[in-house]
Amino acid sequence: MSKQLPDVQATRPDVTVGLSQVGVTDVEKLVKVARPDKRPIVLMAEFEVFVDLPSWRKGADMSRNMEVIDETLEAATREEVYRVEDVCGDAAERLIEKHEYTSEVTVSMEAELVQRERTPASDRETQSTVDIIASATATEEGTREMIGVDVTGMTVCPCSQGMSESRARDKLEALDVDADAVEEFLEDVPQPGHSQRGHAKVTIESSGAPEVDLRDLIEVARDSMSGRIYNMAKRPDEDHMTYESHADAKFVEDCVRAMAEGVVEEFPDLADDAVVSMRQSNDESIHQHNAHAERHVEMGQLRSEVQE
Repeated sequence: MSKQLPDVQATRPDVTVGLSQVGVTDVEKLVKVARPDKRPIVLMAEFEVFVDLPSWRKGADMSRNMEVIDETLEAATREEVYRVEDVCGDAAERLIEKHEYTSEVTVSMEAELVQRERTPASDRETQSTVDIIASATATEEGTREMIGVDVTGMTVCPCSQGMSESRARDKLEALDVDADAVEEFLEDVPQPGHSQRGHAKVTIESSGAPEVDLRDLIEVARDSMSGRIYNMAKRPDEDHMTYESHADAKFVEDCVRAMAEGVVEEFPDLADDAVVSMRQSNDESIHQHNAHAERHVEMGQLRSEVQE
């Protein structure tokens, strides 16, 4: 007869302080995202799973818990899904049912989505990558899910562009170019401004329907910056990207506001209590520091601000 080992995890800790999150990170699973009339997209996703721990319990049974987590994630990722956040929601709800001592379970995942697209001028097929973020938090009151994207683009500084435009205007006027011609030239030929690679991140957290289409969210993030960038670019594409980005110069603050406008226009059916987080970070080209702006707001408040 085997001797039963003591359950040290269930004993009282020396310091009776509860913990907000205890769990595991870097759990890799395949997630299959279904597409109508197409083969599913297969993502290699990295999961994190956390439970809260009451003050009277020493540990969360990590080895036993990992078995439960692995079984739960396997079940949640076995079938194709249309919404990656539902994988997290399904896993979180399964786990809270299996943990008697926890009141909150959070499951989050990150994955890199590769998409095929066409270059803007040469119309060549290329690929783009987008970081997908999803999570869900389950409690006795229900489950809230979050979906988000982190994309890379290009921004151009309106301030430095304004200085270049002023210099160009002074030179054209010194050459006795007609004033109307000067303005027409500056309108049609955007002047140089220092550019930077921009990182736009937008997430939406809500409970239940309506659904947020991941592809629409990607478009909102990409359109928020001065211009899109592409993995492969011929010379006509480079010219296109340079012109388009300089024709729509934006401060880092402008990018967040463009994201806000895009979310309101693209997702009109989101509940007022849905939480929208928008963040823009620019890798500055002429400074050693970087620029950053962000906003976290409920959808109802965001609507009222955008529509003012």
